[in-house]
Amino acid sequence: QVQLVESGGGMVQAGGSLRLSCAASGRTFSTYTIAWFRQAPGEERESLAAITWSGDIRYYADSVKGRFTISTDNAKNTVYLQMNSLKPEDTAVYYCAARRRSFALRPPEADYWGQGTQVTVSS
Repeated sequence: QVQLVESGGGMVQAGGSLRLSCAASGRTFSTYTIAWFRQAPGEERESLAAITWSGDIRYYADSVKGRFTISTDNAKNTVYLQMNSLKPEDTAVYYCAARRRSFALRPPEADYWGQGTQVTVSS
């Protein structure tokens, strides 16, 4: 069992930045990879980025390359998503998800989900 708790969402103006956190716990969470997804109202859940706990393998969706950075802090059992140059179209609920060994790049591939954190970008 893996538990995930997101935090760091909020409201920001276009061009601003936010850093989301995903705190993981559970007996074997280090064998899982962590991914970030988002879901806007009326839209499908979208894959954004993923990372191994060692940080040596990362994935970014084209929509966020160059603006978002995923990273880990093993001492804190936390994965971060640094989001820069935010746009109104980035407004969504952001979720972190865990999948054993390989990346979850589509929602059905995730084994565990956090509860989500709202990000709102105003123009």
